[in-house]
Amino acid sequence: MNKLFYGDNLEVLREHIADESVDLVYLDPPFNSKRAYNIIFKDKEGKFPPSQIQAFDDTWSWSDDSEEAMWEMSRQPYPPQLFQTLEAFRKALGTTDMMAYLVMMAIRLWELRRVMKDTASIYLHCDPTASHYLKVVMDQVFGVANYRAEISWLSVTDTGSSKARAKSFPRMRDIILLYTKSKDGLFIPQYKPYSEKYLKGKFTEENSKGTYRWQVLKTYSDETFNRLKEEGRLKKSPNSKYWYYKQYLSDSKGVIIGNDWDDIRPIGPSSVEGLGYPTQKPVALLDRIISASSNEGDIVLDPFCGCGTTIASAEKLNRQWIGIDITPLSINLIEKRLNEHFPDVRYELIGLPRDVEGARKLASTRAGKFEFENWFVTALGGQPFKSSGGGDSGIDGFMFFRDFEGKPHTVILSVKGGSYSLSMVRDLCRVVERENAAMGVLLALEPPTKGMLSEASSAGRFQLSAGGRTFPKVQIFTVEDYFAGKRPDLPDTSDTLKKAKPITKPQTKPELGI
Repeated sequence: MNKLFYGDNLEVLREHIADESVDLVYLDPPFNSKRAYNIIFKDKEGKFPPSQIQAFDDTWSWSDDSEEAMWEMSRQPYPPQLFQTLEAFRKALGTTDMMAYLVMMAIRLWELRRVMKDTASIYLHCDPTASHYLKVVMDQVFGVANYRAEISWLSVTDTGSSKARAKSFPRMRDIILLYTKSKDGLFIPQYKPYSEKYLKGKFTEENSKGTYRWQVLKTYSDETFNRLKEEGRLKKSPNSKYWYYKQYLSDSKGVIIGNDWDDIRPIGPSSVEGLGYPTQKPVALLDRIISASSNEGDIVLDPFCGCGTTIASAEKLNRQWIGIDITPLSINLIEKRLNEHFPDVRYELIGLPRDVEGARKLASTRAGKFEFENWFVTALGGQPFKSSGGGDSGIDGFMFFRDFEGKPHTVILSVKGGSYSLSMVRDLCRVVERENAAMGVLLALEPPTKGMLSEASSAGRFQLSAGGRTFPKVQIFTVEDYFAGKRPDLPDTSDTLKKAKPITKPQTKPELGI
């Protein structure tokens, strides 16, 4: 059963994922690049400028949690060499942000190793900021003998003129570290098509069965040799000790793919695949990884699943999957993506509210107000908003719609995760007027009083077009309404969030070859 978890991946792994249950792990954790990433949404004009909602802060800092993790890893069942390595790093790096990042990664990598089957592989996507440190950590977690490859992916295709004038060569590549849990790790070689130049130079002969070339038969079984001979596909040159076989282009898999990947384009501003998520990876990248290290029906795990590219690829390739992310914003984006791309997808959502009590519990957590706001706004298809100045602007989100003439309009969202008052309804009415918005919705955990409903009604109505339907200019919508299957009384706001190009599941083709 596919599962999507909201929560800290360390806690989810320990509480929900069984030993030796996963076939493949891919993780693209924050890179410690000291950037605050933003999700990009459409504005009311239908464009995609950065919004002020923070998706995640890609910075780690030394804290009590770091000290506790170090103390834990100094004891069983962690291998002594892992703690010794981290201690050596701490002596060299001190209690820096980089050290905090390495400790966070080390304890999670150990848990990921626990849930991996003996045949499983793990792909860790990183950049040169920390890849050299992470490789040493992975050597201690998985064993030096289980290192398989350092993959270089061309993640930037346009450095721009300003970067060309920088003090060093522009960074163009990401690193993907591949390890297996044991010597029995599954690997299926991947191929890409021959170039046109190669085809014209090599496959020069043709018969009724197609285009072919003569190729040296270096290693073969008796069965293969006899079959090729019976098919009339063998010859031996008088001046050579080798047999040659007739290799048809239709039977050829192509050029085997090495560890230098420059044929998969990154997500760019104009990409039809792009969702606006700043660290989004192309589906083709995950297709290659999943195809190389798993079979249909296997379980793929992504503990930092972001906008869900790993999940989308796994679903497309008929794998089972487990995704984990620590922000409701990401989880809601993934759900939206799954439902748009795969209408028949089946999965279990764990950690986010499934009823009123669950919503109340989320609002009372340590992250509290911000996470509840994120969840409620994005669950309704809205764009969360966080004031860049950190103050309370009275706005927690937006929705957008167009009237029959194509003119864009804004809906202001204000979220109340605890008690609220009549004055807060009046505040929303003033914000709607201040922002020249068409409508406003107060999203509330608790039910409103009659006075609040009356105050909202007094704001009047918004008319979509002359003589057309009208909508409440200000309304109150509760968590209970949401779980009852209701939605705010609004025009069509489905264009608020960006949609990616749909993904089509490939049809299984029979494998050819000699």
